[in-house]
Amino acid sequence: GSLTGDRLARAYCSADVFVFPSLTDTFGLVLIEALACGVPVAAYPVPGPLDVIGAEGRGPAGDKSRLWPMCVGVLDADLARAIEGALRCDRMGAAVYGASFSWDAATEQFVSALGSVVAKRELLMA
Repeated sequence: GSLTGDRLARAYCSADVFVFPSLTDTFGLVLIEALACGVPVAAYPVPGPLDVIGAEGRGPAGDKSRLWPMCVGVLDADLARAIEGALRCDRMGAAVYGASFSWDAATEQFVSALGSVVAKRELLMA
């Protein structure tokens, strides 16, 4: 059945690995939920998982500022291999990385991006 709130968090926390077998997810919010509960992720290397944990399992490759020092998940075309790898990932690191997707963090990123746009516009207008 459906779980929400504390019951959902307890279910995530009871897992050793969050296995995400989808090949067609568009973002992967459930990956972030699992990570925030300290559960490493095993998934296929497709959009969604790639956007959240990246090919190396340490964050999206295009954003060096978000690269994590330790593995938080494993992506592999062989899901069994991904699970084996994810079992060796750091749970505390997964929790801290998952928390970096909070609304507060998203707001800070948005405000920072706006500041960059305003600064560039002011340079162009000068």
